[in-house]
Amino acid sequence: MDEVNFAVLGCGGIGRRTLEVSTDKEHLTPVAACDRNGAAVDHDGLDVDELLAATEGNIASDGGTAAASGSGTDSSGVKQTGENAGVAASVQADPTEEPIEEVIEASDDIDAVLIALPNFEHDFIPRVADRFAEAGYEGVLVDVLKRSRVIDMLDDRTDEFEAEGITFVCGAGATPGFLTGAAAIAAQSFVEVHEVEIWWGVGLKSGYEDNRGTVREDIAHLPEYDIDDAREMSDAEIEAVIDEYDGVIEFEDMEHADDVLLERAGICDAEDVTVGGILDVTSDEKPTTTTVRVTGTTFDGETGTNSFELDDATSMAANVNGPALGYLKAGVRRNRAGEYGVFGPADLMPGF
Repeated sequence: MDEVNFAVLGCGGIGRRTLEVSTDKEHLTPVAACDRNGAAVDHDGLDVDELLAATEGNIASDGGTAAASGSGTDSSGVKQTGENAGVAASVQADPTEEPIEEVIEASDDIDAVLIALPNFEHDFIPRVADRFAEAGYEGVLVDVLKRSRVIDMLDDRTDEFEAEGITFVCGAGATPGFLTGAAAIAAQSFVEVHEVEIWWGVGLKSGYEDNRGTVREDIAHLPEYDIDDAREMSDAEIEAVIDEYDGVIEFEDMEHADDVLLERAGICDAEDVTVGGILDVTSDEKPTTTTVRVTGTTFDGETGTNSFELDDATSMAANVNGPALGYLKAGVRRNRAGEYGVFGPADLMPGF
C-alpha cells in the first residue's frame, strides 16, 4: 500500500492514543494534529513523542467542542504542560484561534483525517465534515462517534461527499467499529439474524482526569442523564456520579451506532441490536470480557449463536485506536479507487 499522510483533530485521550498507536502501524505518517489551542503541521512527519509529552492530560472539560468554532485559547479545564496549553505547548505547533482551519489549509497534502472529537452536539462532527467539503478537500474523513442519530446526518451529506471526492468512514472505533465488523462477519452463518448483543468492558485506572471526553460521553448513556446533561455538568458533578457508582459503572441498552450501521449494511434490523458494558475507572483490568453474540437461523434451519471475544489483555487503545487507523487505511484504498460517500465499519474491513 502507498504511504498515507494523516491528521488528527483533537488531542485528548483518543487523539493522543491514535498518534501513539500510529508509530507501530506501517505506511502511516502523522503530519498534522490540533486541539482547541493550537495546531502542529509538518508534512515530513510530526515528532510524536514530543507532541505526546506536550499534550499529556490535554482534555477540555467541555469535551473539546470549542475547537469546532475556533473559540480562542481559553485553557479552562485543560491540564497544562509548558508555557501554553495542549498542542500549543509543543515546539512543533503554533497557538491559533482557528485550529481546524489550520489543518484544512494544509489538507491538499493530507490523505486522511481522523476526527477524534466528542459529539456532545449531535451535529458537531457532521459540521466539521462540512468545513472540509466546503474547502474542496479530496480525501478520507474518519470518526469514532458513538451516537446512532449522527449516522443519518452523515448519510444526508452523501451526495456532497461524492461530489467533492470525500470518503467518510463513520463509527470506526471499537463499538461501533471493530465489534460492528465482527458482528457482520459472524452474521454470515445465518439466513436470518435474530439478535446481536454487544457487551464491552473497559478499565481506565487513570480515571476521569485523563479520559474526560470518553467518561463524560458514557455517563450520558445512563438512564437518569442525557447528552445535554453530560455536556452541561461540571467536572465535580461528573466525578460525583463516578463516586456514586464507586468507580464501576454498568450500562444497558445504550444508544450506540452499531444498530443503524448493521441495519444499513443489511445485517439485521436496528431494533435487534443491543449494546451494554461496564466501565471501571479504578483499575486498568477489564471488569468484564468484551463479547459479541450473533444469534440467527442457519442455512440448515437451525438456531445458533456465533460468539466473538476480545482478549482481556487488549487495552481500550488497542481496540479503539488500532481499528480506527485500520479503517482509515481501508478508507484511503476506497478513496484512491474513486469510491466516495459514507461507509460504515460493516461495509469495509480495516487494513493492518
